[in-house]
Amino acid sequence: MPLQKVKMLWDVFVAFGKVGVLAYGGGPSMIPLMQEEVVEVNRWLTVEEFTDALAMGNALPGPIATKMSAYVGYKIAGGWGAFAGLAGTVCPSLALMLILATFFFEYRNHPKVQSMLKGVRPAVVALLAQVTYEVAQKSYPFQAKMASAWGTYLITGATFGAVIFLGLHPAWAILASAVIGYLVY
Repeated sequence: MPLQKVKMLWDVFVAFGKVGVLAYGGGPSMIPLMQEEVVEVNRWLTVEEFTDALAMGNALPGPIATKMSAYVGYKIAGGWGAFAGLAGTVCPSLALMLILATFFFEYRNHPKVQSMLKGVRPAVVALLAQVTYEVAQKSYPFQAKMASAWGTYLITGATFGAVIFLGLHPAWAILASAVIGYLVY
């Protein structure tokens, strides 16, 4: 394997490793950090490409962070790139999980541990709100005429209402939205 390819694989592993180490709260909380690494720092994808990959990843079953890291790795470095991205995303949390699990079960009810968890939760919500805002900026035709934007807003409202108020499983909502989008647009 050429040295340049090995360096690229290492860069992919390290970039997603940083995301894996710094993200707390599961796959969705990794997305803002992943976007920073992929779009801003390394410039592997544009914001539009990242948003499209995120939309497609959310339409497929499984954890979003692993799908995104494998996709980005594959796009820039082929099959080994997908493996490097996936390994970078998973290895830090796997190692930390094995280490922390030994202590967490013993100390999970300790007031200091509970306080730390209460402090981290709002930060995760803020990160999710940030990525939601950024995806919405790219997804909604804010600058377009309102008449042409109604379809997008109706799909959003109907999906939100069906999931929150009717209890529709998110997978069915995503599938229905994809079909409606295909038919309407």
